Amino acid sequence: LPPLMEPPQTQVHLEGNRLVLTCMAEGSWPLEFKWIYNGTELTRFSLEYRYLIPSLDRAHAGHYRCIVRNRVGAIMQCSTEVQVAYMGGFVEGERSQTVSQGEGALIYSPRIHSFPRPQITWFRDGRKIPSSSRILVISLPAVTDSGYYECEASLRSSSVPSVTAGALMGQFFMLFSYLKTEYPLFVKEPPSHISAEMEKVVDIPCQARGTPQPDIVWYKDAVPISPVKIPRYRVLVGGSLQINGLLPDDTGMFQCFARNLAGEIQTNTYLAVTSIAPNITAGPSDSAVIDGMSVILHCETSGAPRPAITWQKGERVLASGSVQLPRFTLLESGSLLISPSHLSDAGTYTCMASNSRGIDEASADLVVWARTRITKPPQDQSVIKGTKAVMACGVTHDPSVTVRYVWEKSGSVIDVSTSPRLRQDPDGTLHISQTWSGDIGTYTCRVTSVGGNDSRNAHLRVRQLPHAPENPIAVLSATEKRAINLTWAQAFDGNSPLIRYILEVSENNAPWTVLLANIEPESTGVTVGGLIPARSYQFRLCAVNDVGRGQFSKETDRLTLPEEPPSAPPQTVIASGRTNQSIMIQWQPPPESHQNGPLQGYIIRYCLSGLPVDCQMKNITNPDQTSLLLEDLIIWTNYEIEVAAYNGAGRGTYSHKVTEWTLQGVPTVPPGNVQAESVNSTTVRFTWSAPSPQFINGINQGYKLLAWELSRPNEVTVVTVRPNFQDSVHVGYISGLKRFTEYYTSVLCFTTPGDGPRSPPQRLRTHEDTPGAVGHLSFTDILDTSLKVSWKEPQEKNGVLTGYRISWEEFNRTNTRVTHYLPNLTQEYKVTGLTALTTYTIQVAAMTAKGQGLLSASTISSGVPPELPGPPTNLAISNIGPRSVALQFKPGYDGKTSISRWLVEAQIGIIGENEEWLMVHQLSNEPDARSLEVLDLNPYTFYRFRMRQVNIVGTSPPSQPSRKIETLQAPPDISPANVTLRTASETSLWLRWVPLPEWEYNGNPDLVGYRVQYSKAGSKGGVLSHVIMDRLEREFTIEDLEEWTEYEVRVQAINGIGSGPWSQPVHGRTRESVPSSGPTNVSAFATTSSSILVRWGEVPETDRNGLILGYKVMYKEKDSDTAPNFWAVEGNTSHSVQLSGLGKYVLYEIQVLAFTRIGDGRSSSPSILERTLDDVPGPPVGILFPEVRTTSVRLIWQPPAQPNGIILAYQITYRRNSSNSNAATVDVLSPSARQYTATGLKPELVYVFRLTAQTRKGWGEAAEALVVTTEKRARPQPTSRPIVPQEEVQARRVLLSWEPGSDGLSPVRYYTVQYRELPDSNWTVHSASVSHETNSYIVDRLKPFTSYQFRIKATNDIGDSEYSQESEAITTLQDAPDKAPTILSVTPHTTTSVLVRWQPPAEDHINGVLLGFRVRYRELHYDRLRSFTVRTVNSASANWADLTAPYSIRNLSESSLTQYELDNLSKHKRYEIRLSVYNAVGEGPSSAPQEVFVGEAVPTSPPQNVVVQSSTATQLDVTWDPPPLDAQNGDIQGYKIYFWEFQLQNETERLRTLFLPELGVKLKNLTGYTTYMMSVAAFNAAGDGPRSLPTRGRTQQAAPSAPSFIHFSELTTTSVNVSWGEPKQANGIIEGYRLVYEPCTPVDGVSKIVTVDVKGSAPLWMKIKDLADGVTYNFRIRAKTLTYGPEVEANITTGPGEGAPGPPGEPFISRYGTALTLHWTSGDQGRAPITRYVIEARPSDEGLWDILIKDIPKEVTSYTLNLDMLREGVTYDFRVIAVNDYGYGSPSSPSPSISAQKVSPFYEEWWFLVVIALVGLIFILLLVFILIIRGQSKKYTKKTCSMEENMVRLDEGRFPALELNNRRLSVKNSFCRKNGIYTRSPPRPSPGSLHYSDEDVSTKYNDLIPAESSSLTEKPSEISDSQGSDSEYEMDQSRQKTHSFVNHYISDPTYYNSWRRQQKGVSRPPAYGYSQPEPLVEQESRQHPPPVTI
Repeated sequence: LPPLMEPPQTQVHLEGNRLVLTCMAEGSWPLEFKWIYNGTELTRFSLEYRYLIPSLDRAHAGHYRCIVRNRVGAIMQCSTEVQVAYMGGFVEGERSQTVSQGEGALIYSPRIHSFPRPQITWFRDGRKIPSSSRILVISLPAVTDSGYYECEASLRSSSVPSVTAGALMGQFFMLFSYLKTEYPLFVKEPPSHISAEMEKVVDIPCQARGTPQPDIVWYKDAVPISPVKIPRYRVLVGGSLQINGLLPDDTGMFQCFARNLAGEIQTNTYLAVTSIAPNITAGPSDSAVIDGMSVILHCETSGAPRPAITWQKGERVLASGSVQLPRFTLLESGSLLISPSHLSDAGTYTCMASNSRGIDEASADLVVWARTRITKPPQDQSVIKGTKAVMACGVTHDPSVTVRYVWEKSGSVIDVSTSPRLRQDPDGTLHISQTWSGDIGTYTCRVTSVGGNDSRNAHLRVRQLPHAPENPIAVLSATEKRAINLTWAQAFDGNSPLIRYILEVSENNAPWTVLLANIEPESTGVTVGGLIPARSYQFRLCAVNDVGRGQFSKETDRLTLPEEPPSAPPQTVIASGRTNQSIMIQWQPPPESHQNGPLQGYIIRYCLSGLPVDCQMKNITNPDQTSLLLEDLIIWTNYEIEVAAYNGAGRGTYSHKVTEWTLQGVPTVPPGNVQAESVNSTTVRFTWSAPSPQFINGINQGYKLLAWELSRPNEVTVVTVRPNFQDSVHVGYISGLKRFTEYYTSVLCFTTPGDGPRSPPQRLRTHEDTPGAVGHLSFTDILDTSLKVSWKEPQEKNGVLTGYRISWEEFNRTNTRVTHYLPNLTQEYKVTGLTALTTYTIQVAAMTAKGQGLLSASTISSGVPPELPGPPTNLAISNIGPRSVALQFKPGYDGKTSISRWLVEAQIGIIGENEEWLMVHQLSNEPDARSLEVLDLNPYTFYRFRMRQVNIVGTSPPSQPSRKIETLQAPPDISPANVTLRTASETSLWLRWVPLPEWEYNGNPDLVGYRVQYSKAGSKGGVLSHVIMDRLEREFTIEDLEEWTEYEVRVQAINGIGSGPWSQPVHGRTRESVPSSGPTNVSAFATTSSSILVRWGEVPETDRNGLILGYKVMYKEKDSDTAPNFWAVEGNTSHSVQLSGLGKYVLYEIQVLAFTRIGDGRSSSPSILERTLDDVPGPPVGILFPEVRTTSVRLIWQPPAQPNGIILAYQITYRRNSSNSNAATVDVLSPSARQYTATGLKPELVYVFRLTAQTRKGWGEAAEALVVTTEKRARPQPTSRPIVPQEEVQARRVLLSWEPGSDGLSPVRYYTVQYRELPDSNWTVHSASVSHETNSYIVDRLKPFTSYQFRIKATNDIGDSEYSQESEAITTLQDAPDKAPTILSVTPHTTTSVLVRWQPPAEDHINGVLLGFRVRYRELHYDRLRSFTVRTVNSASANWADLTAPYSIRNLSESSLTQYELDNLSKHKRYEIRLSVYNAVGEGPSSAPQEVFVGEAVPTSPPQNVVVQSSTATQLDVTWDPPPLDAQNGDIQGYKIYFWEFQLQNETERLRTLFLPELGVKLKNLTGYTTYMMSVAAFNAAGDGPRSLPTRGRTQQAAPSAPSFIHFSELTTTSVNVSWGEPKQANGIIEGYRLVYEPCTPVDGVSKIVTVDVKGSAPLWMKIKDLADGVTYNFRIRAKTLTYGPEVEANITTGPGEGAPGPPGEPFISRYGTALTLHWTSGDQGRAPITRYVIEARPSDEGLWDILIKDIPKEVTSYTLNLDMLREGVTYDFRVIAVNDYGYGSPSSPSPSISAQKVSPFYEEWWFLVVIALVGLIFILLLVFILIIRGQSKKYTKKTCSMEENMVRLDEGRFPALELNNRRLSVKNSFCRKNGIYTRSPPRPSPGSLHYSDEDVSTKYNDLIPAESSSLTEKPSEISDSQGSDSEYEMDQSRQKTHSFVNHYISDPTYYNSWRRQQKGVSRPPAYGYSQPEPLVEQESRQHPPPVTI
């Protein structure tokens, strides 16, 4: 039962105040309250626990009490008396009172209506009388007490104003009566709870005492008990209550009240009638509820004890005394509260009542409808007039209910059928077409259905163009010169705030132009200054809002400014002397803005400079004339000239004085007294006197002496003579004239302008002289004693020829001279009487009267015609300089005649045997010259010279070349050519030039470079330079320059000696950039609480770096981390802007920057700080109730997010949240308060708290929060799963909606929304302050085309709920890209195209599917740039689009592109290029502009038809054709030749650059016989073109390098095995090797040099056998291609080395059939053990020892060999050699000779032979007879055999041993023994691939060896069928064992493969051919024959 908190018995309140009565009670929820006034009901039962009287009056006074009830019962509060304090005016009474002196006087206060009694204060004559009371007593009145007395009445502690009244004296009596009272007090009280059984009697005690005795009154459940009505109730004496026959209805709350005059008190008890079975008196009924709303299922019960209530849904217990699920609340009445309801709550609910007596049940069905909710409310719209407005009203509702849409406008229902402009869709969307101002208003969409109603409002604003400003008036300014004041009336803004006004002007009826484009919208007037006098102006205005520009106002009356004299002089005054009596003066009119009226002409004022003379005037009345020729001036005189313009108002100012001279004149008279005479045959002497100075007319520059031949008047010889001012007679000479020639002569004087008149011509002839040499001297008919001499006349006769002189003499014998004189017509003469075969000198000369002329002489031998001369010899070089050398030489054979000319040829640069020779010098007619100087050479260049000499026959062969010399260095002679300068960037320029050719280096190439000098154009200082030490460099980027500045640049070449000349200067401007500083004078001023006016000045001119297009104001809250905001101001004329929409009372940092076409410049510094004005604050935030009790709560909060000023106080108002509760508690707190505790609250009630803040502007918006005074609070339940309707999904935002969960009896304060980006992103908080009053939220700042999930949690005072279930994944829509591509490069591709390369933006900036790119480009017109000022009429706001062409666009629909050729551009133009991307939604931003100059591009094709030809072994000639003309893209400046060795490009690639467009090059110093790859690229001023495909070429063969090594092996006493390595550089095909060896000292007095030529490139070894023991030999080997290369050599000494074994014992031989066995004994092993034995063999007839058996084991002392290894029938010697690690030892003594003849078979026995002999006797006799007959014919054959010494046959390709025969060969022991048995070996065979020669150095043995020098050549026979095996001694066992002569040699390893029978019919050339030691030409051998030894 709810215990009551008693109110005060009495409370006094002031009339007019608000009264709030609070009923404080505790008990089980829910509690209901009812108020009673003086026993009358004021209210019904409700949840409102307060009673509010807004304004008290006296009728509200009385007794108030409240009654509280819950399901247990009701209780009544004690009454409280409300007294209303008030005070009225005094009642009018007696105004005067008179008393006698000495009597007491009583002055009563007037009567007054008031409560309570007021306080009285008395005043006399305005002065307060102390100790005032209601009656003023004057005990002994005196005259002095007379006066006017006032009485003031006031209520204590109240704000009621006091009242006053005057009063007279009198007597006042007051009667007081007092009644003593005592407040009631209970003597006996009932217990709080009484239980009794039914039908029993119960007494409830209650006794009280007080004065007077209190009355006892009983109440049951706040209803008075009447014993009359209910006889079972009886009040006993003393006040107790007795109840008889208890019934269940007697259960309830009983109250006992004790009342008397002092007041009342009460006590209560609860009576429970027990033991009654439960009974549901009012059960639940079937109900329907809307989702989210609350519903109560009633269940009223009776029973004793009170039944327990349990609510179930199915088997699930929802609420009971011990169970309470979220959202299900068991009310005190037993009813079930479901709040909020969910769709899942539908079903059957059962109420079960139970107590100890039984159970009762009742059920009902609950239907839950989905709430009808507007989820897509109409939005505030602002549409343009005439367009369509669409108001959406999207609704979600239960499918089972019908929804009705009603649209209202400003409270009136819209009937869409009444207007065709209106249309309503079935989904509720309202369409309004052709909107106009009548459609403006607030539209409400109301949705009604059984599932709930909803409504949303939206405001429609119809915007239109603003109206034209009214009544524009223009008047001349009275305070400002050249200014007009313009005023107008404000225009209708078209329902959209005006942005600005635009003021246009028409000057002198010219077309309208914008004068001011940004006039503040609040303005109604402006002063237009800076106007031009004498011009008429007319103005008009228009207003601009966000719809657009409105109509222009009517034009003002045309207003003309008064005319003024010109305020500026004429411009660019230039004076130039035209003649000696005239000066041309030129000028330009004053600037149009300074003409101040129509010009009427000009005044030219001129006078003599520096002389006190008057000036002369010229008046030009034609204002269009801008030049005047001042004539009739004085010759060669200085004048001062000024020019002024004038108009109708007068003359303007004169220009600055310019001074100019009249030109010099030419002399007008010739020199006087001119005399001319011939001095000699070539010189004329002149004398003359100077003309008078007055006729010179200028500065005398000198005199010209003239002479010309009579027949050639145009070919005048002129000699200039400087003037001589000291002498009166001038003398001059002309020399170098032709001899004996007639001339006219004259003299003139000249000045700078020209020559004066000539003196009269005088005729004279130069003196006669000796003639020149005769021409074409020649000899014919040359016989032993005579010859004919012919000649021609001399070209220079120099007089009259009188004849010729001819003489001849024997060479160098002048005494034999014979001279003849011939007539002048004779030109040939026959000289006779000569001695045969004698050399004569013949001279011919012409003759005049002056004598004999020059001799023409030549030598000739009689009978011997002249021949070609021989070459000079002994060339020597001296005096080497940079450009000359001295050459000494010895003349060569003169060809039996004299030398007429010397020729000098040279190899230049590259010196070599195959390099070309060029003619560099020649010297004529110096036959006796022995030295000469060669001029005009190139510095620092290698030269090698040779000479030729020339006679009358011809030119000699060249001499031997001189040594190679290098001329000295010199500075470069020329500057780099084709210097160009282009813009590279904002701070750099690109300089290009053509490098110097190699021949112009004039020095060491490594020290050749270039010096670049640059400075600002027009600047006299600040010259900078840079040195580039790369001779091939042809471009340089000049860095660190100033932006948008013109520079002057020039280049010079430098080398190690010095610098060359400078190039002509070139000019270029750096690119436009962003400003490098911000505007000046930035200021800010707060105008309202949300706006600031910002002003600024210009950017300093030096920091503009381009054309300023506008400004941006950058502002942000101070100390904020957020990105700054920008406010753009287009145009450079506006220098102020009003920032609006700012935060209130916020301190802002403000900066201003300027921007150009390139981008934003630097911001102004420092930042300007300005705070907006204050305003009322926003609501406090973060209201929470951390402590909630049943009677008190504590709330906390944070200051407003928008304090909008200084918070002065907070005000808290709270009350019960009931519709009938008007009583509220208000409390004002200090500004520092952040928490508040409200007490005296009622339990389990809902209170609403309102919190507001105050600034000096007033109280702000309030924040409200609900709280339930219960301690059963819990965390809220999660919301439903968030839903995102697809139609609410946009690119960067979605609308999220949800249904709230249970609040846990603690209202939700806010929601937190989280999102995550799929697939892998973490959860991110989007907002943690979503209002608790909403169930939808717009999630913004999302990425387009991205998948997201969302979840929500609720937060109340207890804490956070769990997060809701994640929403379904949704994907935002595509959006236009938000980033531009990055342009990597823009390079010229052709002369009309550029290649753009870029990198696309990152995929997350595409915001969708990339569809392609857009290229924007336009031509830049820098020449149209100009400056703009605000106050100048004809300079409109700068807009870059006005200064350039509009963009052209190319759409590229392929998204994978990263480059594009932009073609069809104009040549020699600069373009700006931007790039953007686009997707299906739209286009992204454009990239930063890139500039490129079109017209220069690298060649796009390589050179054509590259051909490589081999010239020499070290040179390749490369030729090509230029690239196609359409691919050259400009003039080809040169070519680059890349060449490298085949397959070695990275290691060997080299570059040769030609800086001339030649089509061929000679590549020298290459490697011989090497394949090279060539590639050629052309280049022009823009750069290098592509390379041609590699072309292959190979140099010719050259001499190879030396063999890589020589190696010796198997060295014995007489033989050695020589091997060698291939040359490292073959330089061709190796054709063979030449091996030369000889003893280092003669052997037996004889030194033999043996030369062996080896054909082919293999084998690389040879066995040498014919060496002498203990002799050191020198071996030399060199390889051959086309010629032999250098040789490698080494020495070797034969014989055993130190440590080698000693000789084995002498071997002996045993024979067994066809085998021989050698036996020997071991000898000394030497320093190392014996490792093996070797057997050597030789034919016994002094053959050479050769190894027969090699590897015989060391343990063996005998060896058996087959006779098949030997040649049958030949006697052999054998010896044994031991071998150890030190080499071959000494051989043993030779074995006894043994024949290789095999044992004869049986048929060869003597008896068998006898039989055979007898049988064949006849045949033998016949044979003898035949031999005798043919004997004679064989003699010749025998002689031939005896001469063919050493004749052998060698099979091709075999490598034999070599036998050197150093003895005389005899026929007897040679080949032709008559017995047919050969006991000597045949001659040593020579290999087919070898050439032998031996030379006997000792001549003393020449008679013994007449034929030792021989040449062995190859025979043309095929290779033997028998091939050598790996071992020399392995034999083919299957080979047929024949005993022929050939097979004997084949089977003998000593002569292996040396002989083969020649086929019949084939002639056999001799095996030996005798020759000189030099080798003969060998025949080709078969390639790569296997090595073999003989």
